[in-house]
Amino acid sequence: MQNFRELKVWEKAHHLTLDIYRVTREFPADERYGLVSQMRRAAASIGANICEGCGRETRPDFARFLQIAAGSASELEYQLLLAMDLGYVESGPCGAFVTQVCEVKRMLSGLIQRLKQRGAA
Repeated sequence: MQNFRELKVWEKAHHLTLDIYRVTREFPADERYGLVSQMRRAAASIGANICEGCGRETRPDFARFLQIAAGSASELEYQLLLAMDLGYVESGPCGAFVTQVCEVKRMLSGLIQRLKQRGAA
């Protein structure tokens, strides 16, 4: 088992989640149970799956949860683009969020590859 707080990717995912919660406060009220909920769940899922993977006893299990986290990051990336196209987030901030998401995805991919190189995934 590994301490998730020691992982830079978890820290970045956590900060991204906080940013998503902040920006979605400004979305229209009729999106509360739609896009706002979906974006918040996808963002929180990234960090939560990293944490859950760290709590598993084997590297293959850890890698599987990192892959789930990467899937949630891809989902969030699309939802950000949708929010921008709907006019809920301006292109500048949206681009910054997408950059954060892509960095988290890159870091997850690197960690998954390292686990595979160790013959664990």
